[in-house]
Amino acid sequence: MGMFVISKRFNGDYKFVYTSRKGKTIFTSISCKQKSDCELMIAGIKDNLPQFTFTKNSTASGKYFFRLSKGGLVLATSRKYSTELSLKKGITEIHKYMDRSEMLDFSENDLLFPAAEEVFGQEVQA
Repeated sequence: MGMFVISKRFNGDYKFVYTSRKGKTIFTSISCKQKSDCELMIAGIKDNLPQFTFTKNSTASGKYFFRLSKGGLVLATSRKYSTELSLKKGITEIHKYMDRSEMLDFSENDLLFPAAEEVFGQEVQA
């Protein structure tokens, strides 16, 4: 199953990535000013995937990628794939697992793990 991961860019905008069941990034969204815009795009993609267009492209160095768009508006760009077959597998994985994908939100600056001194009850000196 794939996963949507929302995060915050250094400039304060939000983005999301869609990762494979193995944790590899498949595509990255455009920047959004509000986190709610990311959430709406994710819901739209999950619920209406057949309405989106996958446009296949290649780089000058021979890598392959796709852009995910709807109504001419590009919403996400994939990672670079070394072969056209691996690109097709990436798109197939999206179609196969999209409806079961979960969403994680890492956009807040809260620490995921407490400081070492909180864990061990003692102050750590650097």
